[in-house]
Amino acid sequence: MATRSQIEWTEQTWNPTTGCTKISPGCKHCYAEAMAGRLQAMKAHGYENGFQLSLLPERLVQPIRRKKPTIYFVNSMSDLFHEGIPDLYLDQVFSVIQQTPQHTYQILTKRAERLPEYFRSRPCPANVWLGVSVEDQQYGVPRIDYLRQVDANIRFLSVEPLLEDLGKLNLTGIHWVIVGGESGSHARPMKPEWVENIQTQCEKQNLKFFFKQWGGWGADGKKRPKKVNGRMLNGRVFNEMPLNL
Repeated sequence: MATRSQIEWTEQTWNPTTGCTKISPGCKHCYAEAMAGRLQAMKAHGYENGFQLSLLPERLVQPIRRKKPTIYFVNSMSDLFHEGIPDLYLDQVFSVIQQTPQHTYQILTKRAERLPEYFRSRPCPANVWLGVSVEDQQYGVPRIDYLRQVDANIRFLSVEPLLEDLGKLNLTGIHWVIVGGESGSHARPMKPEWVENIQTQCEKQNLKFFFKQWGGWGADGKKRPKKVNGRMLNGRVFNEMPLNL
């Protein structure tokens, strides 16, 4: 079944596929890979193959069974636009999304180049928030241009883990930006000025800004558990969300 999420910006997760492969620096310490290993050891359904890409068509009906309007993060344990997932399976996923207009679906990918290709001949459903991961300038920032090519009601960036200063961003056509540091025992530090740079740009352009966490390194540059470091930025919690909820 779909799972209640501890991610601050969503309500439930829906994983019609599991597993993935690394393609950029943001993938280095993938939380989903570690979690999949634990779930495989527990013999949880859907993780028989560990973190190898697996299609789970039996999960497609999960949102249909839920009548209460819900915000779903799609594929927290995979990447919906992974090159190993055929268009025909994507069509089934988006058919479910269209059948359940009471729900909101947040879809995040690192395979941004596939977005305009897939949606060229298909509409992006009105209840989809479409996003790309942006961890650095080399791999992450170019994904924004691919996202911009899709006619989605909400386009968003997940800048997590933020690994360097992103400089000046072209945020034209973007509605929402999430920023967060990396967590876990091997977390890489995130500097406050990197976060402030993005927050300032969002404020100037009237974009919604959500600061998720400092992660394993605090604003003072000290390593601690992420719960201790918290999610305050300059004395403030940023929980901004798109307006069409």
